[in-house]
Amino acid sequence: MKKLGNVLWGMVFIAIGLIIAVNALGIAEVNVFFRGWWTLIIIIPCFIGFVKGPSRISNFIGIVIGVALLLSAQGFIEFSLIRELVFPFILIMIGVWFIFRDFFDAKVTKRMKELNKSGLKEYAATFSGNKINLENEVFDGADLTSAFGGLELNLVNSIINGDQIVNATAVFGGIVIKVPSNVNVKVKSTCIFAGVTNKSDKNKIENAPTIYVNAFSMFGGVDIKWVKDKE
Repeated sequence: MKKLGNVLWGMVFIAIGLIIAVNALGIAEVNVFFRGWWTLIIIIPCFIGFVKGPSRISNFIGIVIGVALLLSAQGFIEFSLIRELVFPFILIMIGVWFIFRDFFDAKVTKRMKELNKSGLKEYAATFSGNKINLENEVFDGADLTSAFGGLELNLVNSIINGDQIVNATAVFGGIVIKVPSNVNVKVKSTCIFAGVTNKSDKNKIENAPTIYVNAFSMFGGVDIKWVKDKE
């Protein structure tokens, strides 16, 4: 998906370059600054983000809002109507996503349900910072919550005997999860004007445990980092 994102951005810059070139050569007169041209600043990045994933819900919302603003600038829709409908539209889309999210990556969802159990260790950061370093400790899953704060879970030197789950919720906050090089990572995320970044090794390691990260981020971020050497 990363390569696809690069291709799409490359096509955008090529198109802009061609438009400038044909205008300069007098081959054609293409007016780049049409009414509502500025909405492309919203539409194009959200479209590329939607194609790349995983923050599809927020990017889809951005696309719809950008297109609506473009139509308003072109005189097809009253701006006052957009202003009244944008908030309920966002709520509806979030609700639809929560209802149907389990239909996506069904195998991952099933495995996460199997691993989710009562008694998971809970770590939180609220209006503060919290660093958890589980050095030489057996890791048996965790619930992470960050609200207006920052939380870091370091699993690099922990003992991971089998598949485990990390439920990460970041609301106006950030969560960093550091994982060792000898595990696989699978991520399922819901992002609302936020992002989840998986920087772990994408190549599957045979016969290695998998850490499943079930992430929810709203106006915040969850960052999974793969650490090659022990810290």
